[in-house]
Amino acid sequence: MRRDIFQAVADPTRRAIIALIAVQALTPNAIAEHFDTSRQAVSKHLRILQECEVVKKEHQGREIYYELEVEKMKEIDQWLEQFRKIWETRFNQLDDVLATLKMKENE
Repeated sequence: MRRDIFQAVADPTRRAIIALIAVQALTPNAIAEHFDTSRQAVSKHLRILQECEVVKKEHQGREIYYELEVEKMKEIDQWLEQFRKIWETRFNQLDDVLATLKMKENE
Protein backbone atom coordinates (compact mmCIF):
# COMPACT_ATOMS: atom_id res chain seq x y z
CA MET A 1 0.00 0.00 0.00
CA ARG A 2 1.55 3.29 -1.09
CA ARG A 3 0.71 6.19 1.15
CA ASP A 4 0.65 9.88 0.48
CA ILE A 5 3.58 11.95 1.74
CA PHE A 6 1.21 14.18 3.68
CA GLN A 7 0.21 11.17 5.79
CA ALA A 8 3.84 11.02 6.85
CA VAL A 9 3.91 14.56 8.21
CA ALA A 10 0.37 14.52 9.61
CA ASP A 11 1.47 12.90 12.87
CA PRO A 12 3.64 14.84 15.35
CA THR A 13 5.66 11.75 16.27
CA ARG A 14 6.51 11.12 12.63
CA ARG A 15 7.50 14.78 12.21
CA ALA A 16 9.80 14.40 15.20
CA ILE A 17 11.30 11.23 13.70
CA ILE A 18 11.88 13.06 10.41
CA ALA A 19 13.66 15.86 12.30
CA LEU A 20 15.85 13.32 14.09
CA ILE A 21 16.95 11.43 11.02
CA ALA A 22 17.39 14.61 8.99
CA VAL A 23 20.53 15.17 11.04
CA GLN A 24 21.91 11.64 10.76
CA ALA A 25 20.83 8.09 9.96
CA LEU A 26 19.70 6.22 13.07
CA THR A 27 18.73 2.72 14.08
CA PRO A 28 15.17 2.07 15.27
CA ASN A 29 16.45 1.63 18.84
CA ALA A 30 18.29 4.96 18.73
CA ILE A 31 15.13 6.64 17.43
CA ALA A 32 12.95 4.97 20.08
CA GLU A 33 15.16 6.35 22.86
CA HIS A 34 13.84 9.83 22.05
CA PHE A 35 10.19 8.92 22.68
CA ASP A 36 8.05 7.78 25.58
CA THR A 37 6.38 5.13 23.46
CA SER A 38 7.11 1.48 22.82
CA ARG A 39 9.67 0.31 20.31
CA GLN A 40 6.75 -1.26 18.39
CA ALA A 41 5.01 2.12 18.11
CA VAL A 42 8.17 3.69 16.72
CA SER A 43 8.51 0.79 14.27
CA LYS A 44 4.95 1.42 13.08
CA HIS A 45 5.78 5.08 12.46
CA LEU A 46 8.94 4.10 10.61
CA ARG A 47 6.96 1.68 8.45
CA ILE A 48 4.50 4.43 7.51
CA LEU A 49 7.36 6.83 6.75
CA GLN A 50 8.94 4.17 4.57
CA GLU A 51 5.64 3.49 2.76
CA CYS A 52 5.39 7.23 2.10
CA GLU A 53 8.97 7.05 0.76
CA VAL A 54 10.10 9.75 3.18
CA VAL A 55 12.72 7.48 4.73
CA LYS A 56 14.75 4.61 3.44
CA LYS A 57 16.42 1.88 5.38
CA GLU A 58 19.95 0.75 4.81
CA HIS A 59 21.49 -2.41 6.19
CA GLN A 60 24.95 -2.02 7.69
CA GLY A 61 26.02 -5.38 8.99
CA ARG A 62 23.40 -6.54 11.46
CA GLU A 63 22.02 -3.06 11.99
CA ILE A 64 19.33 -1.24 10.04
CA TYR A 65 19.68 2.53 9.71
CA TYR A 66 16.89 4.85 8.64
CA GLU A 67 17.75 7.98 6.71
CA LEU A 68 15.75 10.79 5.20
CA GLU A 69 14.83 10.83 1.52
CA VAL A 70 15.52 14.51 0.91
CA GLU A 71 14.14 14.43 -2.63
CA LYS A 72 10.77 13.23 -1.37
CA MET A 73 10.61 16.11 1.09
CA LYS A 74 10.78 18.47 -1.89
CA GLU A 75 7.18 17.50 -2.70
CA ILE A 76 6.08 19.15 0.52
CA ASP A 77 8.27 22.15 -0.18
CA GLN A 78 6.76 22.57 -3.66
CA TRP A 79 3.24 22.40 -2.26
CA LEU A 80 4.09 24.96 0.43
CA GLU A 81 5.65 27.33 -2.11
CA GLN A 82 2.23 28.57 -3.22
CA PHE A 83 1.45 29.61 0.34
CA ARG A 84 4.84 31.25 0.78
CA LYS A 85 4.08 33.51 -2.16
CA ILE A 86 0.69 34.46 -0.69
CA TRP A 87 2.21 35.29 2.70
CA GLU A 88 5.10 37.24 1.16
CA THR A 89 2.58 39.35 -0.74
CA ARG A 90 0.58 39.96 2.43
CA PHE A 91 3.67 40.89 4.42
CA ASN A 92 4.78 43.28 1.68
CA GLN A 93 1.34 44.91 1.76
CA LEU A 94 1.57 45.22 5.53
CA ASP A 95 5.03 46.81 5.19
CA ASP A 96 3.54 49.36 2.79
CA VAL A 97 0.72 50.20 5.21
CA LEU A 98 3.15 50.57 8.11
CA ALA A 99 5.47 52.77 6.05
CA THR A 100 2.52 54.99 5.09
CA LEU A 101 1.41 55.28 8.73
CA LYS A 102 4.93 56.13 9.80
CA MET A 103 5.20 58.84 7.16
CA LYS A 104 1.91 60.37 8.37
CA GLU A 105 3.20 60.37 11.96
CA ASN A 106 6.36 62.22 10.92
CA GLU A 107 4.46 64.96 9.07
